[in-house]
Amino acid sequence: MPQTTPVGDHPAVAHTKTARRKQARPSELLAAALDLFVEKGYAATRAEEVATRAGVSKGTLFLYFSSKEDLFKAVVRENISDLYPEWSTELDNFSGSTAELLHYCMRAWWSRFGDTKASGISKLIMSEARNFPELAAFYQQEVVEPGRELIRRILQRGIDRGEFRPMNMQYGVYVVLAPMMFLVMWKHSLGACMPMQSRIVPEDYIQAQINTILHGLSLPAAPAAAQKGHP
Repeated sequence: MPQTTPVGDHPAVAHTKTARRKQARPSELLAAALDLFVEKGYAATRAEEVATRAGVSKGTLFLYFSSKEDLFKAVVRENISDLYPEWSTELDNFSGSTAELLHYCMRAWWSRFGDTKASGISKLIMSEARNFPELAAFYQQEVVEPGRELIRRILQRGIDRGEFRPMNMQYGVYVVLAPMMFLVMWKHSLGACMPMQSRIVPEDYIQAQINTILHGLSLPAAPAAAQKGHP
């Protein structure tokens, strides 16, 4: 009597499952690496730990990533760098005022990055840059400079449309960047240890920063008499 192979054990099915598992491994390794880099820092995280948390062997990890540095760079690209094209497109297609655009971008930055585990990478770089200058240089190129360029484009849009006053753009970008980086640093350091009544409410903090920034950037409204053509 012919033997039948259970559907779940059919070679074709098994091959498909194996292929799907292999495709999932890089994302599982990146997720495990993100967890450990944020929890322990770059120096203290070992490749073996990442592999164990992802449920694979160390050898399997090195099939996908040649080194811990390569793994870290992949984590940065997966969780931060790859967001920039979408943000750039949104900036290009935004039809409201530049004040509204700034408001939208700061809140979107928080919800998509600042309020996620990936924002812990920013704190990691701040604390370990001196010990790993090659990673700091990579982060500068992949994250900091593209972020500065997006902010510069927002501010230049406001200037070009007569909504913001001219400024030293080299340092003007930090007017927007600095308070957001403070919020991330706070979240991943003192903010996690403060009593509830002393904690910063991110949404309220961002609104306060937006109000302050716009008050300093916006051109004053022309007097009513001048608008009518009177001296």
